[in-house]
Amino acid sequence: MNKTFPIKQEVIDKIKQDLAINTLAQASIRQIVQLVNELQNYSNIKFIRTEMGVPGLPASSLGVEAEINALKNGVASVYPPIEGVATLKQELSRFAQLFLNINISPEVCLPTVGAMQASIVGFIVANRRYRDKDTTLFIDPGFPVQKRQLGILGMKYKSFDIYDYRGDKLYDKLESYLKEGNISTFLYSNPNNPSWICFTEKELQIIGELADKYDVVVLEDLAYFGMDYRENYGLPGRPPFQPTVARYTDQYVLIFSGSKVFSYAGQRIGALLISDSLFHKSFPDLLDYFTTDKFGYAILQDAIYAFSAGTAHSSQLGLASMLKAANDGAYDFIEKTREYGKRSAAMKALFLENGFRIVYDKDEDRDLADGFYFTIAYPGLSGEELLGELLRYGISAITLDTTGSSRTEGLRICVSHTSSDRFNDLSERLQLFSQSRK
Repeated sequence: MNKTFPIKQEVIDKIKQDLAINTLAQASIRQIVQLVNELQNYSNIKFIRTEMGVPGLPASSLGVEAEINALKNGVASVYPPIEGVATLKQELSRFAQLFLNINISPEVCLPTVGAMQASIVGFIVANRRYRDKDTTLFIDPGFPVQKRQLGILGMKYKSFDIYDYRGDKLYDKLESYLKEGNISTFLYSNPNNPSWICFTEKELQIIGELADKYDVVVLEDLAYFGMDYRENYGLPGRPPFQPTVARYTDQYVLIFSGSKVFSYAGQRIGALLISDSLFHKSFPDLLDYFTTDKFGYAILQDAIYAFSAGTAHSSQLGLASMLKAANDGAYDFIEKTREYGKRSAAMKALFLENGFRIVYDKDEDRDLADGFYFTIAYPGLSGEELLGELLRYGISAITLDTTGSSRTEGLRICVSHTSSDRFNDLSERLQLFSQSRK
């Protein structure tokens, strides 16, 4: 009999109380991180950490070396241009053409302090284009903090879970909200955090068509760019290209991040890629809040300026170096991250062998990709109950309740910090858990 597991329930309850965690179902990612840290310290057990979506691969040396050189050359004493350094803007424009097959000018490529800043400045301008259109529609499940951003801004949102509305069903579902007349923006991630669904071309075309019909700005979060490993999206200038709504509408703001694709999360570097036509479009109601009625300049000269006055010089030059290598075909960033797909396939198999099922399992009629995340459930348990039990066996996760999912039986599993040397530990703990349910 294993003497380590299960961890006593009263121990978990005491730490939850100390951390003011009332319910695991609604606990934030950071609260779960704190809880597991405390459980590790108390029990001296190294958990299988799947709760937080942080890179599990080394940062690209291309970026690191470029930053070191930039700092040695004195950029630390100089304010960066808020519009971005010219080399980065040029490489972002090239990247969009070579990997997304869309043409945008360097002018409309704006570096940000990570994707988090990209989304909040997108909200703060896009949701003020019209006085009577003030609500974001989230195509869920999604990243909980983006809803928190709207709460901080005092802005409204609605949401629905796409689980039952894939393919052609998406059109009527979206339009049912749009007919109300108050939707200003859509937001979704593709590939999706937490479910890892990937929108099909049909679905992206529907979103683009309705964005045009109802004058909605699409905020497309590409934090996991190209990480649908069923296709090879890492060949510059050659199909297949990363799917994007930008091929179906000019009403788009793409949110790009260096965090996962280049394992560059610590340097907080991302970008907004805005269509040229939207960037230069005038919306008179913006003058209620900003010094200009031009969409792109309201983001750049007011929102970004007020939030951070730009993004660190060295981080911009680090990202520019990595993008240039990718654009030139000298750095296969997709092959570098493919390790996540391998981990996902192996970990899914272990969960399935022990009686679990995959919650989000299809993109229309196609099996879901193996990637950064997947979702699990266990018969007879809610997501909160399942998380509570897995913690007793040294496995962490987050519930789908916090992501806008209607599948409250599920958990999100992140594979990034479970390398192959932990697979035996995971297998043994899942077997113990499964045996305890019989």
